Amino acid sequence: MDHFQSPFHSITPSNLTPPQAKKELTALSHYLRQCDDAYHNQDNPVIDDATYDHLRRRLKEIEERFPGFILAGSPTQTVGSQPNTALKKRKHLVPMLSLDNVFNGVEFQEFIDRIQRYLDLKPSDMEQLSFVAEPKIDGLSINLTYEQGILTQASTRGDGTTGEDVTENVKTIAALPLQLVGNVPEKIEIRGEVYISKEDFLTLNAEQEKNNKRLFANPRNAAAGSLRQLDPEITRARPLSLFVYAQGYSSNSIASTHAQFLEQLKIWGFKVNPLYKVVKNAKEAETFQQEMVLQRSELSYDIDGIVYKVNAIPLQERLGFIGRSPRWATAWKFPAEKAVTRLKHIEIQVGRTGALTPVAILEPINVGGVIVTRATLHNEDEIIRKDVRENDLVVLQRAGDVIPQIVSVDPSCLKELRSKPFVFPTHCPVCGAIADKPENEVVRRCTGGLTCNAQIEERLIHFCSKDAFDIEGMGNKTVSEFFKAGLIHQPSDIFHLKNHQQTILHTEGWAELSFQNLINAINAKKTISLDRFIYALGIRRIGIATAKLLAKHYGSYPYWREQMIAAQQIGSDERLTLGSIEGIGPAIANEIIAFFSEDHNIETLDDLAAELTIETVETSQEGRLVGKTLVFTGTLTSMTRSEAKDIAERLGGKVTSSVSAKTDYVIEGADGGSKARKAKELNINCLNENEWRELIGYPPIEEK
Repeated sequence: MDHFQSPFHSITPSNLTPPQAKKELTALSHYLRQCDDAYHNQDNPVIDDATYDHLRRRLKEIEERFPGFILAGSPTQTVGSQPNTALKKRKHLVPMLSLDNVFNGVEFQEFIDRIQRYLDLKPSDMEQLSFVAEPKIDGLSINLTYEQGILTQASTRGDGTTGEDVTENVKTIAALPLQLVGNVPEKIEIRGEVYISKEDFLTLNAEQEKNNKRLFANPRNAAAGSLRQLDPEITRARPLSLFVYAQGYSSNSIASTHAQFLEQLKIWGFKVNPLYKVVKNAKEAETFQQEMVLQRSELSYDIDGIVYKVNAIPLQERLGFIGRSPRWATAWKFPAEKAVTRLKHIEIQVGRTGALTPVAILEPINVGGVIVTRATLHNEDEIIRKDVRENDLVVLQRAGDVIPQIVSVDPSCLKELRSKPFVFPTHCPVCGAIADKPENEVVRRCTGGLTCNAQIEERLIHFCSKDAFDIEGMGNKTVSEFFKAGLIHQPSDIFHLKNHQQTILHTEGWAELSFQNLINAINAKKTISLDRFIYALGIRRIGIATAKLLAKHYGSYPYWREQMIAAQQIGSDERLTLGSIEGIGPAIANEIIAFFSEDHNIETLDDLAAELTIETVETSQEGRLVGKTLVFTGTLTSMTRSEAKDIAERLGGKVTSSVSAKTDYVIEGADGGSKARKAKELNINCLNENEWRELIGYPPIEEK
C-alpha cells in the first residue's frame, strides 16, 4: 500500500493519556480501513493477519480504556469494505458482519463473561450456555439466496451491507446445491466460505506458471480472484470448494440451536465442515483448540483459527451485535509465523492529516508462501523502543498475508557493526514545514496544512477512494499525476477535468477512449449518498461508520450543513445534539465544528454541492421508534442498558446521551437522576420500565 499509516505506540493502553488515546484511535482506524479495502476488494492484502489482529486488538483495548473516545469509524464499528469491481452490486437482506478475535483461554473466558454480564445470567443459568466450535476457513465469504428452494442469487460480503453479484460464477461450484431438498423456507440466505484446497492451489499455480500467468500468493487470494471473474467460464475452470455455516435472512425459523441448524444444512444438500463440535465452557474450548492446532497441517484446506458461536439461537437473538461484530460469536486465532530478513532502509510517508509514518523497506523474503518487501514501523517511539536501524536483520511475524509486523531486531544482528540509530525528521520531507510532536502524543505531524502538497494530494486521493466517491480511473497514481500537473488542487476540480482534454491526451498512457471513459466515470459519481459524501471530505476522526451515523441522524445534506454551522455557537441545542449522538462524542464533534469554522472548507462544500446531487437518506417506516430520539437514565431491571439501546436502534430510534428539547422519550430506571429531572422541566415524555416495554412491544414485568 503506497499511502498507509500504521501508528502503534509502545505505551500500554492503561498508561495512555487522553490526548494519546484520541490520536491513536483516529490513526489506527484510518489505517485498518485501508487494510480492509486491500483485503476485501483487491484480493491483495497489504498487512498480515497477525499484524491486523494485533493492531485491531490494541484499538479495542484503547476503546475499552477510553469509551468516551470511541470512533464510530473504527474497524470495531464497520465490516469489510465497499465493493469496487465491475460486477453488479447486491444488497444483503441481513448484513454480513465480521468476528471479534481472541488469542488464548483467558480471553475466551472474558468473551463468556461479557455474554454473562450482557444477559445478566446468574451462575445457575450458565448451564444453558454452550458453544459450537467450527474451523475458520481461510477463503472468501459468500451469501446464497434461495427462493422456493432454488438458488436465485449469490453475492460476496462486500462492505457487509452490499456485495458483488457472483451468481453465475457460484453455480459452477460442484459442492453447491442449486435446488434444496426437503422442507425449505420460502426465502432464506445461507452464508459460507468459498475456498481452494492446498493440493488444488499448488496445481493451479503450476498451471499459471506454465502459461506465463501471474501466480497467486495463497489459496485465499486464488479463491477470491477465481470467484470474482466477469466470465463464469474462467471460474468453472478453477477448483473451488464450499463449506456453509450460517444463516442470514429466513422467512421462518429453522432450528432452536446452531448445531441443529448445521444438521439441517446437511439434509438440504450442503457441505458442512465435519469437524464442528459443541463445547460447554472455556476449558473444553481450549482442549478443542489444541486438538485443531495439531490437526491443522494435515487438513486439506487452510484454516486460521476456530469460530465459537453461542449454540442457543434465542440467546443469539438477545445478544445481537455491537459495531461490526456479533456478541454471540468470536474467532480464536492460531499463533503467527515468523521469519528473518534485512531491513534495507526506512522511508517516511506523509498522510492527508500530516502524519509522518516510517516504512521499512525489506530484502524480499518468502514467508509461508508470500513474498514480503515492506512493513510499517508505526511511529518514531516504536523505532526507538525496538532499536530498529537500517541494515539490521529483523524478525517478522505474519499469519497468512503480505506485510508483516517487525517484532524485534534479530539477536545475531547485535554482534555486527550496526548503523547509527535512525533519526526521525523534525521537518516535513515534502514541504519542509515543522513536523510537530506534542509531548506524550504518538504521531509527529506536518504543520504545513494546505500549504503541504503531500497533504493536499493525499486528501484528493482520499476523496476519490473506494469508500468515498469511488471514481473508476482515478486511482492513487492518476490522482497524483493530475495533481502534480496542476490539473486538480481541490475536490471540485475533479468535476472539471473535461476542460483539460488536450493536456491529458498529451500525457503518456492516455487516448481518446480512455479520456472519455474517465469523464463518464466522473459524471457517474455526480450523484452520491450523504454518508459517502461526508466521509470523502476527509474530516479528521470521521471514518465510514461515523459518516453513516451523521447521515442517518441528519438525513439530508442541506440540513446537516445548516445544523453544523449552527453548532458553532457554544451552548446551542445544535451543538449539544451533535455531541450527544451515540457513537459521536465530544472529540469527533469538536473536529466537525472545527472543520465548519474554516471559511475555505465552507467554500469547498458549496463548490461541491453545486456539482453534485447528494442523496437524502431513506428512512425505514417499519420500526416503532422511527424518527424518535431517546435517552436512557437509571437502572433497568428486565434488561441491561446496552440491550435496551440496541432494541431502540433496531426499531428505528436514535439514542443520545443528553436530554435536549429535541428528545422525544426519556426512559427512567431506578435512580434516574439529573436527566430525568431535566426531562420533566422540558415537559418531555418520561417512561418507566413497563411503559418502555409496552412501547417496544414487550410484555410487562411480572410482579413477584
